Amino acid sequence: MHKYHFITGLPRAGSTLLSALLLQNPRLHAGMTSPVGGLVSANLRLMSAGGELSLMIDAPLRKKILGGLFDAFYGDIDREVIFDTNRLWCAKMPMITSMFPQAKMIACVRDIPWIMDSLENQLHKNPFENTKLFASEAERLTIYSRMAALARHDRLIGFPWAALKEAYYGPHASNLLLVDYDLLVRAPQRVLELVYHFIGEPWFDGHDFDNVEYDAPQFDEALGMAGMHQVHRKVAPRDRQTLLPPDIVEKYQDMAFWRTDTRSAASVIKPTTH
Repeated sequence: MHKYHFITGLPRAGSTLLSALLLQNPRLHAGMTSPVGGLVSANLRLMSAGGELSLMIDAPLRKKILGGLFDAFYGDIDREVIFDTNRLWCAKMPMITSMFPQAKMIACVRDIPWIMDSLENQLHKNPFENTKLFASEAERLTIYSRMAALARHDRLIGFPWAALKEAYYGPHASNLLLVDYDLLVRAPQRVLELVYHFIGEPWFDGHDFDNVEYDAPQFDEALGMAGMHQVHRKVAPRDRQTLLPPDIVEKYQDMAFWRTDTRSAASVIKPTTH
């Protein structure tokens, strides 16, 4: 039987890097966004009130069927501990906690302006593509229209931010650990040690932070964002000037609620202060 945990949180905040590091442990399996979240949502829609199957499937059976999707998808994985990655999971904590009471959720976080900067930088690296991140030509015209579109409540940045906030203040927050991207790249071993402690796993001495491997070229090319999930071999900060105009930075710079608001049972990996 597999043991399940979940990786979620904000985009461009280190979830692929965290998965690549966890994969170095032969007990653990992790990867980029999996289709299980979509399968769960689609099947729940079919089985819920108003769905064509709702009269034939009660709540206990729904729970069993949805839990079975994980076992079916990961059935051939010969590693004991599975991390499923999806930004949806923060919005589904009651469901996840009910199906997998021992599961922990790791949410990768980062300042919103630097998430926007990372996406814009990736767009600059693919100037001859119309990425699927945008729904229309009007959205992709300028950096202002692009960032405004991505920040909407149902889009790439706005949705996971709102879902994270829901989980952070929700009744299952004690199962949630927030991992800051900047800390992960600056002190990867210490952060990973805290992740292991949170999920109750023994430390693995074989992690190599100078030789990390992960890439998903076919997925990225289909999205029109080549290189989006390619992890640098050496875990280290790569400081540079932001590509964002100052007014966009100012507009979104105060959205890191997890840094100052402690009205939550969630765990947050923060810089050590002396």
